[in-house]
Amino acid sequence: MPWSACFMAERTRGGSGRIGGGRGQERPGAATAAADRSAWDMAPGLDVGSGTRDGGLLNSYEAEPDRVAVIGSGNWGSVAARLAATNARRLPYFQDEVRVWVYEEKLSNGELLSDVINKTQENVKYLPNVKLGPNVVADPNLETAVKNATMLVFVMPHQFIEGICQKLKGKIRPDAKAISLIKGMEMGDDGPRLISREISEQLGIDCSVLMGANIANEIAVEQFSEATVGYRDDKETADKWVQVFGTPYFQVTHVQDVEGVELCGTLKNIVAIAAGLVDGLGMGNNTKAAIMRIGLKEMILFSKLLFPSVQDATFFESCGIADLITTCLGGRNRKVADAFSKHGGKRSFDELEVELLNGQKLQGVLTAKEVFGLLKAKDWEESFPLFSTVHAIATRHLPPSAIVEYSERAPRKIVLV
Repeated sequence: MPWSACFMAERTRGGSGRIGGGRGQERPGAATAAADRSAWDMAPGLDVGSGTRDGGLLNSYEAEPDRVAVIGSGNWGSVAARLAATNARRLPYFQDEVRVWVYEEKLSNGELLSDVINKTQENVKYLPNVKLGPNVVADPNLETAVKNATMLVFVMPHQFIEGICQKLKGKIRPDAKAISLIKGMEMGDDGPRLISREISEQLGIDCSVLMGANIANEIAVEQFSEATVGYRDDKETADKWVQVFGTPYFQVTHVQDVEGVELCGTLKNIVAIAAGLVDGLGMGNNTKAAIMRIGLKEMILFSKLLFPSVQDATFFESCGIADLITTCLGGRNRKVADAFSKHGGKRSFDELEVELLNGQKLQGVLTAKEVFGLLKAKDWEESFPLFSTVHAIATRHLPPSAIVEYSERAPRKIVLV
């Protein structure tokens, strides 16, 4: 059996709803652009659950094709728009145009970012040298960007979501569906609030999540990757989201575990900070592997303490162990933590973020702060030595070397003054 057939058979046995270019794949990284086009041409119809060409998903679109809008235009937002635009052009049950809300910025040459995107089909600041597609329209007006959209893709730093949702109230269709690509959480008076729950409650609409081993620049050049859609109850909508994003080079599955999928994408950024600290200290693969194992253990424990319904199997999807690995090897959190460690903690994460990320936002430090607040409130610090230590280092209460100076079996309680 060829590699691609083995891959698809394994995914089918797992029961996940794979849709969108899932057949006729070559070994990852080996496909050319021509082969990708051929894979699209040969791809059979949907055959998962309610998502069939002969009924179900296709019939649900006959009255009105879905309109996709992307809220956010950074590095990952631009890639998400490119994926959605590719499928909007290809599939009859999506309207061709994909509007993207752009936080307006003036570039160094005086031009506005949204104007440049519409003129060149390229986000020259956050995703240079990659064409987004002729059907992508950049719109700096949030209200007009989402007008008549039935499928809303949220992809921005999580600290901005509350303000965005406030602006969207009364401006979206009541039958719209949302998906969050945002990795982070909010801390309220009643405890942690996942971003998907924040969107659902503020806007009164269903919100799924998409997480995975997704370094945006690699997906932008069509290197083989995977992602996981987490949904709560509506499998038909999950099938639609898989269709929005799935391509021959970007394999998407879905699982009925919103909390598990979202927490994987959120908590792995804390572990990535730890991995970057280890790199900056000049330590090797054994040390990083140990940090990743301990981090995964704490991710699972934290998730299950907050949401007992979280499934063990979720941590073995792309949103779990795969995302943890890729983020610890090459993500922005690892990159900035590496620099922080090399400077001996003498330069702040905020300063290094500005210097190294070209306007992108660092999520791991803020997430560590939010998680630590919960650990402290519930007196869980000793059960999460890695999470607690990352926060203490990020706030300069401990030096970077402390990341490997605690004992997992005899953890200490960290007291921050």
